[in-house]
Amino acid sequence: MGLGFRLRTAPPCSSTLFCQRRPKPATTTTRILCCISGPADSTSSPATPSSHSRRWYNYNSVRKKPNSLDPNVDRRWVSADFSDSSLLLSEERLTIVSYNILGDKNASNHWDLYRNVASIYLRWDYRKRVICEELLDLKPDIICLQEVDNYNDLQEVLQNTGYQGSYKRRTGTYVDGCAMFWKADKLQLLEEESIEYKQYGLRDNVAQLSVFKMCKAKSRTIIVGNIHVLYNPRRGDIKLGQIRLLLSRAHILSKKWDNAPVVLAGDYNSTPQGAIYKFFKFSELNIMLHDRGELSGQKNCRPSPALGVRRQKNSLFALMDRFLNTSWTAEEIGTATGDAQSRILTSPFKLNSSYAMVKDPSGETRDSNGEPLVTSYHSKFFGTVDYLW
Repeated sequence: MGLGFRLRTAPPCSSTLFCQRRPKPATTTTRILCCISGPADSTSSPATPSSHSRRWYNYNSVRKKPNSLDPNVDRRWVSADFSDSSLLLSEERLTIVSYNILGDKNASNHWDLYRNVASIYLRWDYRKRVICEELLDLKPDIICLQEVDNYNDLQEVLQNTGYQGSYKRRTGTYVDGCAMFWKADKLQLLEEESIEYKQYGLRDNVAQLSVFKMCKAKSRTIIVGNIHVLYNPRRGDIKLGQIRLLLSRAHILSKKWDNAPVVLAGDYNSTPQGAIYKFFKFSELNIMLHDRGELSGQKNCRPSPALGVRRQKNSLFALMDRFLNTSWTAEEIGTATGDAQSRILTSPFKLNSSYAMVKDPSGETRDSNGEPLVTSYHSKFFGTVDYLW
């Protein structure tokens, strides 16, 4: 389950998103202050009430008390370093949460990924309660969720607290999809559209795009995207194709609404070590310089032996598959770039990662790119795949 990006307005874990137009058209600037969460270690002191202490799942305590609904581990929060506290008073302040909540069916069908988690914590009735408590405590203006297969349950709770919502289910036989909620008293929905990637030969994934007007800010509009990119690590061409189409549609909406700023949330199934992340960071990528099966960087993010999981050795078939993936066919090039004759993929936006823009004074929660060390963790994966761009 991906850890959601959290933007808060209340100190000490304050965080804020500001969207400002750039001088050039079709570009986006996001200025963000955020709070970062991480698991408490054995040396950290318990959080005080003023530090917004939370609960982390504790495997050891669950094994001892399998029926307990209160794992006794504190979540340790790291306060963001605010460079300009006056921005917190701006009427253009906007808070956004992005969270892959782990679909109920996925939790049931892929129990092997969560074999160290007591079954009681995977039940939807329990997870629905703690997910909603988490979201309502954060009080975001916009919520972007992925792997949602019980939308009506979430809508019932959030609607009673002033949120409106929209949902787009994946195509095919899948039962989960993307959902977006927003505060009705702060944002007015002007336009929305969804992308069914199957229509473009890009699998059954979907994405959402919504145009909002901020009620208190003078004529301020903002475009928010929400996506869950294909998981398959070997199909970097399809991942790029899905992202390319999302960027293109967001760009069209931005131009339509007077170059409105864009925020793109979601689970991109790509790590900061992969070429797809570099495409977001630098707005350009020569795909021929990269192995199609290594574009996302996912293959290098298996849990280490230190976490109690053995690394799988490369089999002969795995090595052969890796060798074959180094070459690109014309069809795969067209899937990635939109043109079988083009080897260079370019983005219409200059985007910034919201995590990387905010410094962690402790230096303990970030990698060399400034991204969190981990946002998704199960028995076969340990790494960062969730972003707000």
